[in-house]
Amino acid sequence: MFCPKCATQNVDGASYCRSCGANISLVPQALTGQLPVADQPQWESRYERHRKRRREPSVEEAIRSIMMGVAFAVISILVGKYSPGGWTWWYWMLIPAAMSFAKGFSHLARLRIARSQNPTLSGPQLNSVRPTDLPVARTGELMTPVPSVTEGTTRHLGVEPTTRKFDSFENQKPS
Repeated sequence: MFCPKCATQNVDGASYCRSCGANISLVPQALTGQLPVADQPQWESRYERHRKRRREPSVEEAIRSIMMGVAFAVISILVGKYSPGGWTWWYWMLIPAAMSFAKGFSHLARLRIARSQNPTLSGPQLNSVRPTDLPVARTGELMTPVPSVTEGTTRHLGVEPTTRKFDSFENQKPS
């Protein structure tokens, strides 16, 4: 197979050119006319987009929201008690506090429901793969060498480029 960029012959099945490093993985498919077709984007409804955007509930997010609710509640009490004129508007700080509490408790409820429906989501499972499930290592086989991008460039290191010397205008004689 030849590289379309530099015309270097490469091994069949190579992903990159040995000389210039160009991606040649699709060249055999292009020559046979079997290029993969890109998927066309599908239009989604608003509900599907909103559902994709919503993250899965996590304990960290629930605790963060509950703590934000506590912080807003404490600040509203402190503003109402110690700030001049704060006693007239301190209760407005309770609105974000209630919203944060509600978000945190809803995350905890969603987590509890999800874990009751699927017990494997109970937490991270460390060492879930047993050593007996892993494939046996093939240490007796020789690996084929990986093609190098620098193989084609090292032959140019010892060659001096030809240079031309131009005469300046002072050295030229008028004819």
